[in-house]
Amino acid sequence: MAGKERLEQIQATRLLQKLNPQQLALGRLLEMTGLEFEDEIKHELDDNPALEIADQTQDNTDDFNESSEQLQLADYADEDELPSWRLNANNHSSDDPYYDAAVLAADDSMSTFNILTRRLDDEHQLDLATRHIAHEIIGNLDDNGYLTRSLDEISDDIAISEGFYPTNHQINIAYEAVRALDPAGIGARDLRDCLLLQLNRIKPSIPVLTAKEIVDKYFDLFSKKHYDRLQGQLEISRENLSDALDVIKSLNPKPASSIEGANSADRVRHITPDFVVDYDEESDKFSVSMANKIPELAIEESFSVEPVIQTKAVADAITFIRKKREEANSFIKLVELRSLTLLAIMRAIVEIQKDFFITGDSADLRPMILKDISSRTGLDISVVSRATAGKYVVTAHGTFPLKLLFNEKPSTESDASTPEILAALSKIILAEDKNSPLSDRELQLALKDMGYDIARRTVAKYRERLGMPVARLRKTI
Repeated sequence: MAGKERLEQIQATRLLQKLNPQQLALGRLLEMTGLEFEDEIKHELDDNPALEIADQTQDNTDDFNESSEQLQLADYADEDELPSWRLNANNHSSDDPYYDAAVLAADDSMSTFNILTRRLDDEHQLDLATRHIAHEIIGNLDDNGYLTRSLDEISDDIAISEGFYPTNHQINIAYEAVRALDPAGIGARDLRDCLLLQLNRIKPSIPVLTAKEIVDKYFDLFSKKHYDRLQGQLEISRENLSDALDVIKSLNPKPASSIEGANSADRVRHITPDFVVDYDEESDKFSVSMANKIPELAIEESFSVEPVIQTKAVADAITFIRKKREEANSFIKLVELRSLTLLAIMRAIVEIQKDFFITGDSADLRPMILKDISSRTGLDISVVSRATAGKYVVTAHGTFPLKLLFNEKPSTESDASTPEILAALSKIILAEDKNSPLSDRELQLALKDMGYDIARRTVAKYRERLGMPVARLRKTI
């Protein structure tokens, strides 16, 4: 009958791909760096009582518990041979300054904030409230020493956290005190302000006064290197303009980086490698290993035997034991699989980039993409991507990020690698006439003469990767 609904059963075939929990867990572990993975193992050991480190050695600290002081005193046959300074707690006269090693160690690792606040307190006589405001301003400086937040926002922060609202007079006094600190440029709003703060502290001379005028009134022309227009606006000779530009170039655009004694974790990044690659010249063979020593894991002995079921409480205990034992077994397998996967990927990378690991020269890098590693290892491209992200390898020539080793061909017809072309392009730019820098089209022709036939757009992209500006901005006088 027309309009009447009818139920039908249709059989169809669909191809679906689903990741099981084990694959998802492995993907998460592969993304971790060595240090992150060590923390993950510690977390699992703390969280799962069925998991332990296999073959833990006995602690023999009771057999050797002498202090460093006792060891040093043992060098002398008896107390009569001890030097007098060994018998004194502080071997100094009343006139000598006494230095506490602990304090010195703390001073060596002082932060930029602590150094600047100490200088502020030593050099400026501020009342308690104004000094607190100045400390708050210092706390808002970025890594370069610039103040990127407004004073009104800082006032609001103080009002919320401290319960009092600073006056404009207090804010201005505190801000000017910060800007008067060494090194010059601290507390600047931007690069122009930073340069002016430094120029104002230099002894006046014709080049310095000209430099101040350039930064103050013609900063846009200066930043874009329109030197001809700048010379016309100032009505000075080319030589005087060059002297003024030399003064500006001598200034520090990042004043906080010059603070001695600062140990800022934000400015110094410590890299921990994940792989070690060694090369034996005699056998012409490579050895690949993991840089992090991962302990061997095992099932805790008490979880390997189940009690005989007698009561409900015991049955619940058995359920708990089985669950934790299964989780521990799964984690142990994941740890082993992670190591095998990472080593297989690293060995495949070494096979392709053999020349680079021998010489350490980036020009010897061959074109290599994730698909190349995937085809050699049989692993999915997504697995290779996860396993190589954020990882580092240490070699005889230094420590390198794995992402440095991956590079595409600039064109399907070329066998040259991207680093090889980058090195050639850098060489061309460094050797060019700085009074008449090469355009991207001219750079393209120069590369073509060296055997690298790539498009002008590719040249522009590679130039930007080198951190090189366009020809106009590379011009000097």
